[in-house]
Amino acid sequence: MELGKEQASKLKRFHFLGFFLWSCLAILSHAATRPNVVLIMADDMGYSDLGCYGGEIKTPNLDRLAKNGIRYTQAYNTSKCWTTRISLLTGLYHHRSDRGFSDTALIGEILKPAGYRTWWSGKHHASFNPHERGFDHFSGFLGGAINFWNPADKAREGEDVPGWKVVYTWAFDKKLVKPYLPPKYFFATDAFTDWGLEWLDEKESADDPFFLYLAYNAPHWPLHAHPEDIAKYEGFYDSGYEAIRKARYRRQLATGLFDEEVTPLSEPEHKVWSTLSPKERKEEALRMQIHAAMVDRMDQNVGRLIVKLSETGKLEDTLIIFLVDNGSSHERPRRGGKNAEAAWGSVGSFEAIGQSWANATNSPFKKWKVQGLEGGICTPMIAHWPDGIKLPKNSISREPCHLIDFVPTFMELAGERSRYSGNLPGLDGISITPTFAGKKLEREKPLFFQYGSWQVLRKDSWKLVQRKSDPWQLYDLSRDRTETRNLASKFPERVLQMKTRWEEWAKEVGLKVKPQKGKKK
Repeated sequence: MELGKEQASKLKRFHFLGFFLWSCLAILSHAATRPNVVLIMADDMGYSDLGCYGGEIKTPNLDRLAKNGIRYTQAYNTSKCWTTRISLLTGLYHHRSDRGFSDTALIGEILKPAGYRTWWSGKHHASFNPHERGFDHFSGFLGGAINFWNPADKAREGEDVPGWKVVYTWAFDKKLVKPYLPPKYFFATDAFTDWGLEWLDEKESADDPFFLYLAYNAPHWPLHAHPEDIAKYEGFYDSGYEAIRKARYRRQLATGLFDEEVTPLSEPEHKVWSTLSPKERKEEALRMQIHAAMVDRMDQNVGRLIVKLSETGKLEDTLIIFLVDNGSSHERPRRGGKNAEAAWGSVGSFEAIGQSWANATNSPFKKWKVQGLEGGICTPMIAHWPDGIKLPKNSISREPCHLIDFVPTFMELAGERSRYSGNLPGLDGISITPTFAGKKLEREKPLFFQYGSWQVLRKDSWKLVQRKSDPWQLYDLSRDRTETRNLASKFPERVLQMKTRWEEWAKEVGLKVKPQKGKKK
C-alpha cells in the first residue's frame, strides 16, 4: 500500500527517533552534567534596538546577559519569520522542508527522548501542534501575527473590537482553541512568559534538564503596548530617523561592536524628517515610541525569567540564547480593521513602523526584513552560560553562525554527537560551542541563503548576493561589513566560482536557478 505524504513523513520521523532514543540511552545517566537551555526569539526587532547593540531602548536584562556572556556580530537568520523557524528548530536549510516542517525532526523530538523536559511558549508560524512533535508543553498560537491584547475576532465587554482581526488557532497542549478570547487583562508578551514560568515550577522530573523555547511575537506589528511603557519614551524619537540611526551607530562604535573603518554607516534609506508635516512627524515618533515600549516589555519579561532561574539555582548552568527571526520590518500593512478613534497601542488600533524606522533600527546595515543584504539576514545574538562559557565577561564573537547551527549545538550539549540518520536529511549546521571558548568555527561548506527574490552565498569573509535576476554583487565583509563597495567587477572569477557553488546548492535542495540578465557577448 502506498503511503500518503503526511504518513510517510511521520514514518521517517519515527525511524529517526527510534534510532535517536537507542543512541541516547547510554547518556541518560549523565543528565545532571547537561545544561538547561532557554532559547528566546524576538520577532521583527531591529539589529540595534537593544541597549547592548547600540539602542536607546531600556533593555537592562538582556544587556546584563550580554555583559556576562557573548555578543555575536555575524549571526544569521533567513530574513523571514516562518523560514527562520524551520531552520532554527531542525538544523536544516528551510528549503529541505515545508511550512509543515515535513521530513524533519524538531528539536523537541530530539531532546525529549534524550531526557530533556521540552517546553514551547508563544508563536508557531505553522499549522501543526508542537505538542504532537516532541514538546511536553506548548501554549501559543499557530500563525504569524496577533492582536497582543485580544487575539479573538470580537470585543470583550467594555473594549473596542480588535484592530487586527485575523484569527488563528491557539493550542494549549492537546487542546485547540479558535478563536481564543483571553481574560480581559491579557497581553501576549506577558502571557507567554507566565506559561514558561509555570512549567519551571513543575515538580515532576524536576531533576531532569529542560529546554524552554520562548517565541515572543514582539515587536511585530500591530504596534500594541502598555500605556506606562509607551510613556517612558515620550519625546525620544522627535529628532527623527537619521538622528536615531547615527546615535545608535556612535554607541556601536564606542562599545566595540564595530570598527568605523571596516563598518562605515550605510547610506540612509529613509525619508527626510524635515520634509514631513508636523502631524506626520508626531505620528512617526509615536510609532517608534510604541515599538520601543514593546521591546522594553519583552526585556522586562526576560528579567522575570532570569529572576526565576536565579531563585531556583538554575541560572549558572542554563544556556540562554537570544536572537531575532529577521531584520526589522519595513511593512505598513493595510489589513487591520482598526478603530480610527482608538489610542495607538490599544486593542482597537493597528499600526506599524514602516520602512524609514526599519532602516534606522537596523543601524548600521542596509535594508530590512525579506532582503538578502545584512539588514535583512543579520541578527543580534546573545549567549549567556556562566558554567559553560570560558571567555571573559562582555566578550564579542565575530564568528559567522547561522540558525542551522543551533540543533547541532543543542545535540552536542545533550551528549549526542551523531548526525541525523535513516531517511531524514543530514544536518546542515555545525555546533557553535567552540565560540564559547573563543575558538574559530571549522565550517566545511559556505552558508547559503534564498528567500523571495534574494539569493546569497557567504564563503569565509566573501559574500555574493543577488536580487531577482540582477547582476550578482560581491562584498568582502572583513573590510566592508555594511556592503558599501561592490567588488564584482574587480573579481569576476570569484563571482563565477561562488555563483556556480550557489547554483549547485540550489539544485541540491530543489530550487530553480533563475536566468542571469546581462548583455550578450
